[in-house]
Order: sequence, then C-alpha cells, then structure tokens
Amino acid sequence: MRRNSFIEMAKLHDLSGRITYISSYAKQEYLYEVYATEPDRAFWRELAKCSQEEFEKSGTNGKCIEARELMIALPESFINYDHDYLLKKMVDKFKEKYGVECFAALHHNKRKTNLHIHMIFAERKRLEQPTEKTATRNMFYDEQGKHVRTKKEILDGDGNIRKGCKIIKKGEVYERKIFTVKDERFKQESFLDGIKVFYTDLINQMVLDDKDRLSIFDKSGPYLATKKIGKNNPKAEEIKADNEIRMKWNRTVDRAIVSGVPDTEIVELKKAEITDKVKESVEQNGQKPELFGEIVRAAILLLELLIAKAMQKVMDITEKAIGNVVSIVKETSKETENFIHAGDTPAVQPERKKIPFPVNPYRKPDMKKNTEHSATDSTEKESIIRQIKEEQEPVPIETRPTAERQPQPQPSVLARKYPRLKEIEGRLKDQNKAIFGREKERDKLKKELSECAGIFKGGRRKELQQEIDSLDFQISNMKKRLSSIVKEYNFDSVQAFYKELNAAKRENQDYETACAEYEKNYGEKVVDMRSVRNRLRKKEQDIKIREAGRGHQARQKDKGAR
Repeated sequence: MRRNSFIEMAKLHDLSGRITYISSYAKQEYLYEVYATEPDRAFWRELAKCSQEEFEKSGTNGKCIEARELMIALPESFINYDHDYLLKKMVDKFKEKYGVECFAALHHNKRKTNLHIHMIFAERKRLEQPTEKTATRNMFYDEQGKHVRTKKEILDGDGNIRKGCKIIKKGEVYERKIFTVKDERFKQESFLDGIKVFYTDLINQMVLDDKDRLSIFDKSGPYLATKKIGKNNPKAEEIKADNEIRMKWNRTVDRAIVSGVPDTEIVELKKAEITDKVKESVEQNGQKPELFGEIVRAAILLLELLIAKAMQKVMDITEKAIGNVVSIVKETSKETENFIHAGDTPAVQPERKKIPFPVNPYRKPDMKKNTEHSATDSTEKESIIRQIKEEQEPVPIETRPTAERQPQPQPSVLARKYPRLKEIEGRLKDQNKAIFGREKERDKLKKELSECAGIFKGGRRKELQQEIDSLDFQISNMKKRLSSIVKEYNFDSVQAFYKELNAAKRENQDYETACAEYEKNYGEKVVDMRSVRNRLRKKEQDIKIREAGRGHQARQKDKGAR
C-alpha cells in the first residue's frame, strides 16, 4: 500500500532555544547531520530580536512568531544516502524556491522507525544595506519605550532620570533595520499545501525503489479528487457514479498531458469550466449531483478539442518533415540521373572539399614520378608529416597543464533514472498515437453515417453504428490503459511522471555536459555505467527467453515420447 506524504509546520516563539534543541547530540537520540544556509548564529539571534521588536510595535496580543519550522518525514530507505548530500539537497531546494535562510537537522526517532528532517526557515530576508536612523537632537523615552518630547517628562521629583527611561543623544543611531518585513506567502493557508506537493515530488524523484514513492493529492492541480465509499453507505451508488465521471476527467487530463497540452491550460480550463460553474450551479440550484456530472462532461468535450488540436499539430509537423526528406531524396536522384545522361564529364565541375591534411604518410611513393623531385621537397614533406602526427596524437595526461586530476563525473539518482523514464514515455506516446488513430477512424464512420440517408440504407446505418460503438468501447479501454501505464511504476498520475521525467532530463543534460568537459580536459572517455547496466539487463532477459524456449522444447519432446 502506498504511503502518504507527511509534512507539518509549526510557529516558533523561541528561535534560539529550538535551534539548540534540534542540533544538540545530547538532546537527540539519533542526530545524523546539521546544515545551515546561514551558519552564523548571530544572524538567527538578530532575526529573533527584530521579530520581537516589530511585534511590540504592532501592539498585537498573543506570542511573537520569530520563525517557522517544517517537519518532513522521509522514506526509511533514505538512511542509505550520504547524510550531508540528502540534507543539503532538501534545504537548498527550499532556499532556491523561496530565497530565505534555513537551519536544518536530520533525525531518527528512538526506535529508528521515523527518519525525518526539522527545517527552520526565516520569514524575513537580510537587507543588503542596513538602514539606520540617526538622532538630529536629543531624544527621550519613558519606561514603556514611548518617545516623549521633553526631558522633564522622564524626570522624578528630585530631578533625576526615572528608572527604565533613557536618553539618546544627538548623532547616535536610535533605529537600525537589517531585515525586510515578513514574507506574506508563509502566512497563507495555501503555502503548506504547496510545500507538501513540492517536497513530495522532490522525494519521489530521489527514491531508488518505486515502492518507496509517496502519495499526495494536489488540490490546485488539474485532477479532480475522488471520494471514498464507506461501508454500508446509503449513498454508495451516487458516490460511485460521481467518482466515475471524475475518473473520466482525470483520464482525459492524463491524455492531454501526453499529447503536449500545457498544464497551465488544463488548470485554467478546470477552473473556468468546472470549479466556477459548480459554484454558480450550487448558488442557483442547490446541491444536485446530476448537474455536476453534466458540467464535467461538457468540460471533457472541451479538453478533448484541445487534445485533438495538439495531436493534429504533431501529425502535421511529422508529415511535413517526412515530405521534406522525400523531396530531398527525389532531387538527389534527379541530379544523379541528369549527371549520368549528360556523359562522363559534367558541364560544371562540382567544387571539391578541401582536405585539411594534403599529405598521406601511409602512401607508397612512385619512384618513376619522384625521381625529378629534389631532396629539399622530401625533407619538407617529412616535416609536414611530423607536424600532422603531432597534431593528431593526444597530449599525454601527465604533461597537460592541469592542477589536479578530478574524479570522473557520476550521474545523479535522477540522471540514472532517465533512460528508464524515456522508455515509459515511449510507451505512453505509442498508446496515445494508437488512440488518436482509432478516433480518426471513428470520425470517418460518423461522417459516413451522417451522409447515409434513405429507406434502403437502413442495414448499412446499423452496421456503421455497430462499428462506431465497437470503436468507442476500444477507445475507452485504451484510455484506461494509458492512465494505468504509469501506475505500474507507482506514479500517482501522468503529471507526476512528467514532472520527474523533466527533472531527470535536466540532470541528465548536466551529467552529459560534465562528461564532455572531462573528456576534453583529460582525453579519457567516461564509462557510462547506465549503458552497462542496460546491456546486462538485456543479456539477462535474453538468457531467460532462451531458457524458457529450451524448457518448452523439452516439454514438447516429453509429450512426443508419451
């Protein structure tokens, strides 16, 4: 059973105390690693002080929130990762997204059943240039820190300054700001939902075994949530019908993503044609489930139009590319034909490509032709040959002007997954093309049916309708199959698969760039262990097929002997 993602957020009222607690080996049973994007503890003390000062100025009741903390549960298999790499990746990705400083620790509970991260993050950013306010005259403050106009207002009966009052002299700094105001994003209810989706995707991209994938539903995404049917629920049939229409929409979304329809367009369509229209319907007609079904069906038709446009665009581009290739081949064959018919010597000699090195060192000299050449020519040729050889031979690694020999680049976890993810994408594309082909066939039959009129064509109309119904059934099953392909690999949806594929593609490109740079610097080809693994996997599959074939032959012989 798939494990749900677990991420909680807490408000911190004692920032310094919390940092000490999560980073203390004495207070934690199993503390593996501590990492801070801003390791200077003075930063966190100043942050807490700034928050307290701003809270006092606001006059708000309650407790001051100095910072916030995320508790992120991880799959147990992540304990095998390098702890420093794991914690840094999780924290740096958050900072990259939100731009705030973080302090984090990687923990296990006492029974070692819950690997998790405590990540404290600032709600404010440090200013590049602190702003300071300087007193233009002496300034007086009473016991409550309130600014008063004259010195008399802070003196007692004997003319002394009362306890708790203070004077800031002319020229002194009375206010210094080193942080911005709090980022409003962290206060919104949608922040935690967004961060759950963000970290669930990141964790799923890092898992080595598909069984460790976490599950979460993104409310702001393109899909519709299905409802759970409880035991002995009197509305079970209604909920089942409602879930069926929701699943039909979700399958159409899967196909739209595979066809290349952008996620943003699907989300906009969902909001305009489902979310907003359901709100209007409830306001006007009250809760009526059958109206919800009609709204979703209308939205599915609109989404299918977007899919048809996207698929037709792809088909047009493919046909155009094939047409260009065919025309090039025809032109080439025509030129060859003309050349043959024109004779051995064409009217215009084609320009020959210049060879970069005109001398072939392996060619045997013709003694008859070379007798007239002088000794100087031969020495000149030898020098050219020597130069060519020097240019062609790689410079030994030891003599190259490099500071230190770097280790060979290694693919990241995601880059290792890329070849397999491409195979899955190939399966999705092939299935989608097959669906599109069936739909085109069905559209032709529908057109023929609409044109098939007359008393004597009743039999043909019946045949056409049967063929259309049969194709509808096939298309429906093929769409279900499309959505189930990614679920075989424990992906929640096609959208989740494509998120991982795109991230893997980026990391694979980074790895290939690093390999090219390494080969350029050291003249040594990087052995890609992924291709080696793929070859080994293919060998294993071939052996299994051969063994299965031998077993089948042996069984056939045994049957024949009987």
